[in-house]
Amino acid sequence: MAANLLLYNNVTFITVGANKALYIYKKQYMHTIQLTTEDFKAQVFDYMNAKEWAYKGTKPAIIDFYADWCGPCKMVAPVLEELAQEYANDIVIYKVDTEVEQELAAVFGIQSIPTFLFIPMEGKPMLQGGAFPKHIFKKVIQEKLLPTPAAE
Repeated sequence: MAANLLLYNNVTFITVGANKALYIYKKQYMHTIQLTTEDFKAQVFDYMNAKEWAYKGTKPAIIDFYADWCGPCKMVAPVLEELAQEYANDIVIYKVDTEVEQELAAVFGIQSIPTFLFIPMEGKPMLQGGAFPKHIFKKVIQEKLLPTPAAE
């Protein structure tokens, strides 16, 4: 069966077979950032050379520990993409594939996925397992990662 591809305005049009059925797949720019163990050590925290937590980033972060086969991880992925776009100037959202980055998953004791590491600019990170709806992520972002200073 022959297929023809046409890319127009960031949408791929695919025609297939004699009846020329049209399927559309919209390509999306990924706003989350895939993180390797080495990237983590360089950009987040070098657990090999430091005893105390010291975040290296310039913005608060969320790290999503996931696996491609995980159903709840797949459900949360679009929410994280939306949040990464919505809060692009304020936070960074990373993704760590636990199947590939087993060392990093072991360092944080990841036993179930998805698990999220919420990293404020100051203080200790918070580790939380489970798939959350968007409003819960937003609440954590507002209250824990981007707290507004108290009025004096």
